[in-house]
Amino acid sequence: MTAPDTERALRLTVLVGESDGWHHRPVYTEIVHRAHRAGLAGASVFRGIEGFGAGSMIHTQRLLSLSEDLPVAVVIVDAEERIRAFLPLVEELVTDGGLVVLDACEVVRYADGSNGVNRDDDTPDDQEQRR
Repeated sequence: MTAPDTERALRLTVLVGESDGWHHRPVYTEIVHRAHRAGLAGASVFRGIEGFGAGSMIHTQRLLSLSEDLPVAVVIVDAEERIRAFLPLVEELVTDGGLVVLDACEVVRYADGSNGVNRDDDTPDDQEQRR
């Protein structure tokens, strides 16, 4: 079995509270829609079961009274230049206490191209530049 191809990428993780809003819409939803409009490779939202942030109050799904503001993580992985170009669109959404984390990562790309950062319109030069 041969090793799959990998590509360098950047992972953007935005941590916000579930009740954080932007113009009557959850912040996490706004981030996903902005990422989609920006043509990024994909975005996923994960709801935490417990956590605390800058305010030091623990939010947990076990306590009914605090369960409405659970931690939420929006994760987006794409080429570094695309993620960095997207950061200004996230910045205005997290000015009230969200946390933005960037991690270098590798994306495993399988032979059929169904996973990873490649797009149908990529040229071989685009793919090589991300390696």
